Amino acid sequence: MNFLPPLRPLAAAVFLCLLVGGCSRQPVAPEPVRSVKLLQVQLHGTQPQRVYAADIRARTEAHLGFRVAGKLLQRNVELGQTVQAGQVLAQLDAQDYALGAQAAQAQVQAAQTQRDLAQADWQRFSALQSEGFISPVELDRRRASLQAAQAQLQQAQAQATVQGNQSGYTRLRTEAAGVVTGVHAEPGQVVAAGTPVVTVALDGPRDAVFAVPEDVRGQLALGQAVRVQLWGSDRMLPGTVREVAASADPVTRTFLAKVALSEPAPALGATAQVHVPAAAGAAQDAAASVLLLPTSAVWQQTQGGAAVWLFDADSSTVRAQPVELGAVQGNAFIVRSGLTPGQQVVAAGTHVLAQGQKVTVYQGKGQTKGAGAQP
Repeated sequence: MNFLPPLRPLAAAVFLCLLVGGCSRQPVAPEPVRSVKLLQVQLHGTQPQRVYAADIRARTEAHLGFRVAGKLLQRNVELGQTVQAGQVLAQLDAQDYALGAQAAQAQVQAAQTQRDLAQADWQRFSALQSEGFISPVELDRRRASLQAAQAQLQQAQAQATVQGNQSGYTRLRTEAAGVVTGVHAEPGQVVAAGTPVVTVALDGPRDAVFAVPEDVRGQLALGQAVRVQLWGSDRMLPGTVREVAASADPVTRTFLAKVALSEPAPALGATAQVHVPAAAGAAQDAAASVLLLPTSAVWQQTQGGAAVWLFDADSSTVRAQPVELGAVQGNAFIVRSGLTPGQQVVAAGTHVLAQGQKVTVYQGKGQTKGAGAQP
């Protein structure tokens, strides 16, 4: 007796499902060929130079503080405000200093009264001595008392002048016109004598200030001519190296350098680039013509080292080409080795490409061209 259920209908159903599934499977769309922009490697004439980021600062910057201690009553300026010579920048609570000045004036009046009394005594005793009523010794005592009273009066007057000056020192003034570049105290704060409250960049000559590493510090010389390019501008300003720090910054180990700029002076705080010609024979990149690549064409390999995507016109594919880079010239690298003039490399979008990937050449206006296209 057969206890197994009939399998023929079940097998037919399974076969039918597989057949339907196989018929509904869509073909996989091929990956689209990426369009890339190429550039041809060429020799460029260039003067060997180093470029440093700099910022524009005033030649003279004053950190102003009160000559006396006290509670800051008000600050009359804000960051970036233009100030004139003699303008009051801040005010201390002057009540105690005013009382001190009044007390000193009272001491002057008391000393003046004592001097007048001593002078009157001396005049009377002088008349008595001329008539022989008193001895010369007594007259000498009166003369000494008068001289002491005069000295005490002078002392009291000097002390009153000091107290008056102390009262005047409660107003902080700027001695020259400029721009406020820093505020270091707020109203209600108690400040010590000499503590900076306001920093003012004085009008006048300005410098481009930048940092240089230890290995090139010796290549900067006082009086050396350089060029300064303001950020976002093609205008080059002539400059002269006027100061190089004798010691390195303890954190960055770089040396601060200052370049004197000629008129017209750029705006304070502006960003600039200082172009310093390289010393003769000091750099490997000192050549009449060099290969330049934009920074967007260079990428970093996983195992380390810089590379570019080299275009193969025969197969319309790209392959990684290691390169050795030199100094930076603006937004481009100097290529020391790895490329030859006439080769074509991908100019941008290097992070989306892969080894051996097929590409087309972008020609602009939405058109592409196959292998062998020129940039």
